[in-house]
Amino acid sequence: MDAKMRASGGIADRFDRVRILSGEFVGRMVVLFKLRVVVLLVLASLGGYLFASGGHPVFGQLSILLITGTLSAAGASAINQYIERERDGRMLRTRARPLADGVFARPETTLEVSIAMLILALMLALPFSLSLAFFLAAGAAIYIWVYTLWLKPRTWWNIVIGGAAGSCAVLSGGAAAGNWAEPGVLMLALLVYVWTPTHFWSLAQAHREDYARAGVPMLPVIVSPSTSARWIALHTFAVTLIALLMGFHPSLDWKYSLITLPATFWLGWHSMRLVQQPDPKQALKLFKVSNIYLGLVLAAIYLVVFF
Repeated sequence: MDAKMRASGGIADRFDRVRILSGEFVGRMVVLFKLRVVVLLVLASLGGYLFASGGHPVFGQLSILLITGTLSAAGASAINQYIERERDGRMLRTRARPLADGVFARPETTLEVSIAMLILALMLALPFSLSLAFFLAAGAAIYIWVYTLWLKPRTWWNIVIGGAAGSCAVLSGGAAAGNWAEPGVLMLALLVYVWTPTHFWSLAQAHREDYARAGVPMLPVIVSPSTSARWIALHTFAVTLIALLMGFHPSLDWKYSLITLPATFWLGWHSMRLVQQPDPKQALKLFKVSNIYLGLVLAAIYLVVFF
């Protein structure tokens, strides 16, 4: 009897270990490929697609956009972490990332898999739409070469210029529908571009010492917290202005403003709070609110254009 209990207990322990290891693996993949950020980028591309398609999605177009957008964004994100693994190891916020933590015995495998993901995304996009392939490639190139390798270690302009990678996601959505130059697509791309410094500077201000320790010249590191807060407020004002002006697009109506107007005041209020109280706690609040704000703007577009 005891032997049977021990055997069953041993089997249960092995199943528990499998579940734990499986959960850890999934969690590491979420972090490695920055899937939370990828989801936001794919949702932004969907907003561009709905504008360009006039709210009439075509299954084939939508499928190729979601597949190639996910592959390219996740691949570029993992390459970013491969390049920055040593720098990430010096920051409290990022030192638990898989490559920084030394979880993988051969980190080069991540690079190889990520490059393959980017190539696959382009191979799938090219026969479907040359402009879709272009914007996917441009977004990855800006994020990897322009932002990560060139600008981030050298200048506080890093995120200002590198933020164009997010705009490429929106433009890829318009390209998938065959009309990337549609005014709504361009306005949403501009919104994402201007939103990016507000988002990342508030995070950098919340973790100012971390970025300084890693030698990353983000704006909040090289200027005082109060000056940084004013720059963030300036970009926040531009974000809210663009978001409100988008309400005049023919595809949108009062329901869009019903959602975005209170959300805009909410974002602006937190930005002004940071100007008054430029400390890490308030900066982190603004960072979280900026995430939710972009999600609400995109949700408003989906609600009005699609339904």
